[in-house]
Amino acid sequence: MRRSKYRRASRSSNWFSGKRRIAAVAATLVAFGGIVTVTQVSNASTDRNQRKALSACDKVQAPNRAKLSTETRRGTYTTNGGKVTQHPDDGAGDTVSTQTLRQRCRTWVMNNVGNGKDNPTTPPTEAASTAPAADPNAGGEQGGDQGQGNGQEGNNGGDQGGDNGQGNGGEQGNGGEGNNGGDQGGDNGQGNGGEQGNGGDQGGDNGQGGDNGQGNGDQGNGGDQGNGGETTPPPGAGLGVLTNSCETSNLTPHNGFQEGSRCVSTEFGEVGEANANPSLLITNAPRAVGVNQPFTLSVSTRNLIRDRFLAAGQGGYYVESSVLANGLVRGHFHTACRMLASTNEAPAPDPVPAFFVATEDSRGGAQPDTVQIQVPGLPQAGTAQCASWAGDGSHRIPMMVRANQTPAFDTVRIQVGNGGRRGGR
Repeated sequence: MRRSKYRRASRSSNWFSGKRRIAAVAATLVAFGGIVTVTQVSNASTDRNQRKALSACDKVQAPNRAKLSTETRRGTYTTNGGKVTQHPDDGAGDTVSTQTLRQRCRTWVMNNVGNGKDNPTTPPTEAASTAPAADPNAGGEQGGDQGQGNGQEGNNGGDQGGDNGQGNGGEQGNGGEGNNGGDQGGDNGQGNGGEQGNGGDQGGDNGQGGDNGQGNGDQGNGGDQGNGGETTPPPGAGLGVLTNSCETSNLTPHNGFQEGSRCVSTEFGEVGEANANPSLLITNAPRAVGVNQPFTLSVSTRNLIRDRFLAAGQGGYYVESSVLANGLVRGHFHTACRMLASTNEAPAPDPVPAFFVATEDSRGGAQPDTVQIQVPGLPQAGTAQCASWAGDGSHRIPMMVRANQTPAFDTVRIQVGNGGRRGGR
C-alpha cells in the first residue's frame, strides 16, 4: 500500500532540528572539549612527573670501586660440581657502569611513573639517593583518581578523599595510604615521603572528630595520638628511643652501594618463628695450614633457603627487606678469612680480608645440610680468623625472634705457617 505524501510529519523528528540541533551539537562539542582539556591537563601532569624523574636519572653516577679481598678468585664461579654459586666479596667486584645505572633508572621510571602507575616520581636506590631527588611534591600520581579534598573519610570528606583524593597521600606520601588522618588523601595522592611518611595507615579515623579527623599520622593532630583519638604508643615507647626512621637523620639516604655516612631506610622485613630462625655452624676446618696452602671449610646451615642474592657492586646492598618462604628466610651465607694482627684486641674493621665469598645454590631449607667452601690459601704466616654467617637478601644477619637466641654465625682460628695441616676442628 502506498503511503500518502501528505502524511503528518513526526513531532519528535522536528524536535532535533534547527536551533535545537545546533545547540545540542554545540553542547556535545563543549563537553567533549572539556574531556579533552581534562585529559590534556592530566597527561601534562603525568608528563611532568616523568620528565622530573627522568631528569633525576640523568644525574645518577656509579660509585667508586670497592677494595676486594686479596686471595679470592675473581668473578662469580661455581663449586661442588657446578651446583654451588660463589660470589666473591659479596658481589662487590660485579660493578656497574654509570650508563647502565642510568638506563636501569629510566626503565624503572617508564614502568612506574605516569600512565596510571601508583608510584613515586623518583625511583628508589639510584635516583632517590645517588642523584639529587626530583621534586618530592610531585610524587604519586598527582591526585590519585582525580578527586579533591584531604581525605576526611567521614561526613566532611566522604569519597572526596579516600581513593579519589588529591591529598598528600599516595603509598609514598606524607601519609602512606592517606594523608592527614585515616583514609584521607587518596591512595594515589601527591606524596611527600614514601611509606615512611607521617601517617600511613596510622592517620587515625578518630582524630579531631572521629571519622572526620585531620590528623598527621600517629603523632599529628588527629592520628591515633591526635586531639580526641585513642592513644596508641609507638614501639619502644617510654624507653628513650633515639629514632626509628631516617626522617630525623642528616645523613644522605643509602643508595644500595657500599658507601658510609648514609642512612638506611629499608625496613627490616619478615621474621619467622623461633624454631624456624636460621642457624649456622662450621663443622670442619683445619687447625693449621701452610702459607698459600688451599684448604676446605665445611659449613652447615639450617632454616635458610639459599636462593636470594643481590650483588653489592650492582647496588643491592641494604635495599631489600627480609622475605620468608614457608616461614624460612630467603638469602645466602658468607665465608671470610682474615689475618689477625693480634689475638689480644679487636682487629681494625676496615682492611679487606684475604678471602670472602657469598654462597648461593638454590638449596637449603628446614633440614640442615652442608656446603664445602674451598679457600685457595692464606698469604702469610700467623693466626687467621675464618668466619661464616647467614645473610638475607640485603646481606644482613637474619633476625631472631628472641633477644637471647644466637644468630646464624660461627668462627674458627687457623694457624698459618710452614707446618702444614695438623688435623681437623
